[in-house]
Amino acid sequence: MNRTRAIDGLAAVLRDAASRSDWELLGRAVGELAPALQRLGAGTPWTGAERAALGRLRSAHDGAAVQVAATTTQLQARLDDMRGNKEGWMAYALADEPGTGSPQP
Repeated sequence: MNRTRAIDGLAAVLRDAASRSDWELLGRAVGELAPALQRLGAGTPWTGAERAALGRLRSAHDGAAVQVAATTTQLQARLDDMRGNKEGWMAYALADEPGTGSPQP
């Protein structure tokens, strides 16, 4: 097995999932990292090329973490906005129900 190619494959999955905001795939990929790296690391020491691939994997992981943090911040802001406008949303919803709003033509 080519460990460099396998490590680069792990990094590619992280980058792809983060770029597409595919949180399910990203969660699975992150969950599989430790077991995959343990399997890959068993046996012979890492070569220079493999260490470089591990660096790319770390970079992909860090990039995915930044994407998750940014999306979390955006979602929190939206939830805060919705919470702040809860009364308006409720009034709008009630006004649209039959028998509670303005007479319908």
